[in-house]
Amino acid sequence: MHIVALKSPDSSDHRSVIHPETIAKLVSLAGVSVSFESGIGRGINVSDQTFADLGLKVLTRDECLLDGDLIITPSSLTLIESASIKKGATVIGMLNPFYALEELKALCDSSINAVSMEFIPRITRAQKMDVLSSQANLAGYAAVLEAAQHLSSALPMMMTAAGTLKPARVFVIGVGVAGLQAIATAKRLGARVEAFDTRDVVEEQVKSLGAKFVKIDLGDTGQTDQGYAKELTSEQIVKQKELQSLVCERSDIVITTAQIFGRPAPKIIDETTIKKMKPGSVILDMAVETGGNVEGSLVDEVVNVNGVKVVGISHLASKVASHASFALSNNIINWIEDFYSEETKNIDFDFEDEVIKSSVLAYDGKILNERFA
Repeated sequence: MHIVALKSPDSSDHRSVIHPETIAKLVSLAGVSVSFESGIGRGINVSDQTFADLGLKVLTRDECLLDGDLIITPSSLTLIESASIKKGATVIGMLNPFYALEELKALCDSSINAVSMEFIPRITRAQKMDVLSSQANLAGYAAVLEAAQHLSSALPMMMTAAGTLKPARVFVIGVGVAGLQAIATAKRLGARVEAFDTRDVVEEQVKSLGAKFVKIDLGDTGQTDQGYAKELTSEQIVKQKELQSLVCERSDIVITTAQIFGRPAPKIIDETTIKKMKPGSVILDMAVETGGNVEGSLVDEVVNVNGVKVVGISHLASKVASHASFALSNNIINWIEDFYSEETKNIDFDFEDEVIKSSVLAYDGKILNERFA
């Protein structure tokens, strides 16, 4: 089997789907040869020669698409690219089918198998493949650092000869993987941290990190079987906005992480709330790429509203690209390792397996997930 790795076509995404510290596991598989698109490691300061020295072959993007039996990609492929891939090949990566449905169907129409790593189930044995969690973890860390860059004051309390500097107040909305890491990072930097989530079950996790859990009674909420927050009703969203607005007013940094898998991000901070916040404060919208939690937030822009900076940054995990690439490549290679058969020298698509059943969206010319059929 010839495995090829593509680089991201998005110049703002510096991550690589292969990493020098993880690639040995792939190269060592019996019957496997590995190639990569030239320049794949530029964003993590790894040269083509470094990968070549580890036993990989450098190719152009077109050569990768034409020759690959298993194509690792950080994003969906274009319709033209799909047409150039050999029939029966497999594409694996962050395929983002909710926003690239036509691209998924193009793979299917060309009888190319499609494995979307976003659909890895949240079960114990699949944690090593969970790209959403690994990247969200790093994004939560990066969000705090980026927000701090836009704040004109320090985060920790400082005792100085000139007087005592008060710690910054940080409010994290949404306590998933990204939110928990944002809380932990802000606490490590010395800030006073408050957090809110529609799921009361996360209160203990928030407190264990030394932060205060803000209680807002929204009635019946909860979480899905996969651990995601359930979508709120319009009435619940209005109530959430009203009550969390009071916390936003006293905060120096607000970080929003609320996302619903496969749906546009809910708007939970409106302009009225922003205008109540003090000038110089910062809101970082981690959901800006899926529509945004904050009214007026824009991708890769800083919007000033009455002195409040509303920051939207794409590919936040890419701000720590080397570690993000290490995690991302490990996630994908772990999937390949688990399902590669050294007997057939191919992927064993056993649809009795829960991971295969969840992550394989197209196989043998058919869309398998009814949401995309």
